[in-house]
Amino acid sequence: MPARDLHYLELVEVGQRIRKRDLSAVEVTQAQLDRIAGLDCQLKSYAHVMGSSALEQAHAADKEIADGKVRGPLHGVPIAVKDLCWTKDAPTAAGMKIYRDNRPSEDATVVTRFKEAGAVILGKLQMTEGAYADHHPDIDPPRNPWDAMLWSGASSSGSGVATAAGLCYGSLGSDTGGSIRFPSAANSVTGLKPTWGRVSRYGVFELAATLDHVGPMARSAVDCGAILGAIAGADPKDPTAVLEPVPDYLANLNGSLRGTRIGVDPRWTSEGVDAASTKVLQDALRIAVDLGADIHEIVFPDPTAMIADWFPLCGVETAVAHEATYPSRRSEYGPGLAGLIELGLQQSGTDYQKIVLRREAFRGLVRELFEKIDLLAVPAQTFAAPSIDKMATLGENPDLITGLLRFSCPFDMTGSPTITLPGGFTESGGPVAFQFVGRHFDEARLVAAGDAFQRVTDWHRRHPSL
Repeated sequence: MPARDLHYLELVEVGQRIRKRDLSAVEVTQAQLDRIAGLDCQLKSYAHVMGSSALEQAHAADKEIADGKVRGPLHGVPIAVKDLCWTKDAPTAAGMKIYRDNRPSEDATVVTRFKEAGAVILGKLQMTEGAYADHHPDIDPPRNPWDAMLWSGASSSGSGVATAAGLCYGSLGSDTGGSIRFPSAANSVTGLKPTWGRVSRYGVFELAATLDHVGPMARSAVDCGAILGAIAGADPKDPTAVLEPVPDYLANLNGSLRGTRIGVDPRWTSEGVDAASTKVLQDALRIAVDLGADIHEIVFPDPTAMIADWFPLCGVETAVAHEATYPSRRSEYGPGLAGLIELGLQQSGTDYQKIVLRREAFRGLVRELFEKIDLLAVPAQTFAAPSIDKMATLGENPDLITGLLRFSCPFDMTGSPTITLPGGFTESGGPVAFQFVGRHFDEARLVAAGDAFQRVTDWHRRHPSL
């Protein structure tokens, strides 16, 4: 295979070729490290490259596979993790100036599980400060590989850029208000936000404990399923990780949506939504019908209060997470994260309790909705492929913030799983995506639906010219 094609293979295919010994893990890893060295000086997706340990892991994978010990679909495949996952082999800065020299004494559970699956960890991916909205002023943000003038997403920006640019075969991101979904949409990759509690958060730097979700970003739904299968499950180190067994997300993928009930709220998903996002969702629904799905017109519970409540709730939880360093080291924080913490510190106990009660009521309404449907189809955002300049005005434009969060943070408030799928491009060439939302712990259905869509479309196989 020509070297120029190797970096854009899907993760599962690379794993199969390594297991067949058509490719070696060392060969693939070295090719990835060479590509990172050649391109990432412009793209800025990596906070720290772990070249030596990656090659050691690749050599170990090749030896195990040669000896007949195969660990699964990730064995020998180079991946990367967002720089809020603890790694004892490398610093974990979480996009923060305070932690630039922080070396954890152990790996995050998700990193441990990657190693147990035989994956090769290429490095730590750049992110916004503390996983909130903005990069720290001292950090050069990752560049969108499709167009350097387009937003690369937040906060898993490095994960989206590296995966899209062929600098890893898959990555981990985290999502508190949309940060698996925004960079997946912005960079035209597939992102899977699992149900809250499906993946352990132990050793993952906290933004907001009851909102944080850790999940995969990759080239395809199948690749996301392979990654989720490796990292999901109960963890004695994280009592909030659920005990429910982890299914085989790659089983029973038949390319059909026959009998799947997909709910759509025509008003909510169209009013105030731009033409490109509307077209992508409509096209996706037509394809779903062709694949056998039944479309049900529904009315989604009004999420207005959830979008407004997300900020103070996130602020309170972030203030708790940063108690050891804020306000004592306030001068080392950027304005965005500091502002969120200050908002949290301003909330009273009764303010917080009212938010908790509204959130629980909303969760109940959404749970009831999923008694009638299997999946919910929504845009990724109300506006597609925003420019960096447009997103720079976010703090001054409440309508822009609401449009960004409209189809994302309600599903962090409910803890619902979602899959973000590339679905087209704007007239100027910017990526556009849509989402399927599922009932709790029904990620297998999301993977199957994403796979069915991607078998008959090629949006996820289009790559930026670099």
